[in-house]
Amino acid sequence: MKKTLLLATVAAATLTAGIASAGTMADVQARGKLNCGVTGGQAGFSAPDASGVWQGMDVAYCRAIAAAVLKDPNAVNFVPTTGQTRSTALASGEIDILSRTTTWTFSRDVDLKFTFAGVNFYDGQAFMVPKALGAKSAKDLNGATICIQTGTTTELNLAEYFRKNNMTYEPVPVENNADIVQKYLAGEHVGELISSGYFPHK
Repeated sequence: MKKTLLLATVAAATLTAGIASAGTMADVQARGKLNCGVTGGQAGFSAPDASGVWQGMDVAYCRAIAAAVLKDPNAVNFVPTTGQTRSTALASGEIDILSRTTTWTFSRDVDLKFTFAGVNFYDGQAFMVPKALGAKSAKDLNGATICIQTGTTTELNLAEYFRKNNMTYEPVPVENNADIVQKYLAGEHVGELISSGYFPHK
């Protein structure tokens, strides 16, 4: 049984294919709730507001699927996932769909046996550093301490960039966006590699 993956970074999936697996759809209908995997707190994509109500583009996809399958946009259990846990959560059946930042790559398409439903968000990647650092380009970051979310293609891209440019860096691994923001503002690293179409700080 294939699971449907909704994505939202670099190449991300739309819900045009809906829930691709008839078995998954039957499970959702029998349960009366859609278990939707999202990020734990990424403004604009998926995050609870001050009242605890989930908001964002990825959340809207979850609600749209629930409306189509269950006739109720509020029949959704939002399950926070990280770069490390998202694939396991989908493969194990903990969640029915994944609607969160996840790059659509060849290996994920072939090896994970998930169904990518389409593309809903394109972007690139960029380093964010304090202005006081005086860096004019990424090549000025040789030897820098860089915050990076584990279990992501961003982590691999960072390593490849520094290797190709014969540069070194000190990685600070984190599990989610909230940790990245906290460590960055606390000065625990001088830069972070983020989506160039997304600015995580309020």
